[in-house]
Amino acid sequence: MTSDTELRIRGLRALVDALGTVEAERFISLVLREPFDYTTWQRELWVVQSVEQISKAAMELRSALPNKRMEPTR
Repeated sequence: MTSDTELRIRGLRALVDALGTVEAERFISLVLREPFDYTTWQRELWVVQSVEQISKAAMELRSALPNKRMEPTR
């Protein structure tokens, strides 16, 4: 299991890689500023898509990034 510190580092690295430094900071400030119910968000996030559609989209995304490692580099 990943430590909390390593999880934070990997999460921040993923945000910066995906959004850039400025947008990652902006995203974090938005999350901290707004009241957020993760459980409700998860229930409502995929209501218009079936499990099969979500799975297919995830597999297509993963296939499009064959050289991306899922584990952090050390």
